[in-house]
Amino acid sequence: MTNPAIAAHGLRKSYGDRTVLDGIDLTVPEGTVFSLLGPNGAGKTTAVKILSTLIAPDADSGQVRVGGHDLATDAQAARAVIGVTGQFSAVDGLITGEENMLLMADLHHLSRSEGRKAAAGLLERFDLTEAAKKPASTYSGGMKRRLDIAMTLVGDPRIIFLDEPTTGLDPRSRHNMWQIIRELVSDGVTVLLTTQYLEEADELADRIAVLHGGKIVAEGTAEELKQLVPGGHVRLRFTDPAAYQHAAGALDETTRDDEALTLQLPSDGSQRALRSLLDRLDTAGIEADELTVHTPDLDDVFFALTSTGSVPAQSKETVR
Repeated sequence: MTNPAIAAHGLRKSYGDRTVLDGIDLTVPEGTVFSLLGPNGAGKTTAVKILSTLIAPDADSGQVRVGGHDLATDAQAARAVIGVTGQFSAVDGLITGEENMLLMADLHHLSRSEGRKAAAGLLERFDLTEAAKKPASTYSGGMKRRLDIAMTLVGDPRIIFLDEPTTGLDPRSRHNMWQIIRELVSDGVTVLLTTQYLEEADELADRIAVLHGGKIVAEGTAEELKQLVPGGHVRLRFTDPAAYQHAAGALDETTRDDEALTLQLPSDGSQRALRSLLDRLDTAGIEADELTVHTPDLDDVFFALTSTGSVPAQSKETVR
C-alpha cells in the first residue's frame, strides 16, 4: 500500500479538558470503503472534519495526509481532491435541484457550459432529472440525500467523506444509497464512511475501525471483527433420533436440543476449527443431516467493544 488515499498517524483533538480523539491511526487504501463505526460522541464526526480540513487537529498530532497531501502544509491541494457529505443536508430548499447543482458548479469555478453539462449529467445519474426544476424543499429524504451527494460530485473528487449519509432514510432509500456508494467505488473513488448502522458497515466496508472513547479499539474486515467476540458455534441437525443420541454421547462440550435433534458446539468458524470438527465427526462415524456455522454479527462486536470493561482481550493488531 504505497499510496494510501488517507493516512493519519497519532491524530489528536481536544476541547479544553475533553479529549475527543486520542492518537488514532488510520490508513485507507485508494478505491476502497473504510468505515468508522462507533456510538454517539465517539469522535467519528470530529475525525471527518479534521481529515476534510474543516477543523485543525491538536498541535501535538502526528502527520495527516489526504490524497498524498500533508494537511499541515498543503491543505488547499487536499481540498481539491475531496468531497464531503455531512450528517445534515447541504441542500438549499428554497431553490431547485438544478439550481443547487449550478451553484456548486460556480463554487468550483466551472464555466457556464461546463457547469450545466456537469449538473445535467449528475442529475440524470442520480435519477433526479424529472425533479430538477422543482424546489428542493419538495424532495423526499432520499431525494435530498441523492442531490446532496450529486452536489458533492460536481468537483469530481477522488476521496469522499460520507458522515452518516443514510441517517433518517427509509430502508429502500438506504439500499439505493448503498448502490450509489458501490458505483462510486467501482469508478475508483475512495470513501470514508461513518455510520451507526451496523448492517451498513457490514454491507459496504472493505475495512472497519471501531472508535470508542477517542481510541480505535479494533480494526479489520467485518469477518475479522466478528471473530473477536465469543459466541460462535457449529450446529448439527439430525433427523434420526438414534444418530442424534450417538453424536451427543460421542462429542464433548455440546449444547443439546432434544426436541429439535440439534447439537451446538463452540467454534470460531475458522477453516482450521471446521476441519478439526469434521475430522472428529468422521472418526466417530457421525453424519449429521445438516451442518451450519454461526458467527457473531457486528451487533455483538459493537456492544462488546463499546461497553465499559467489555473490550475483548484481542487487540486490533490481531486483525490487521
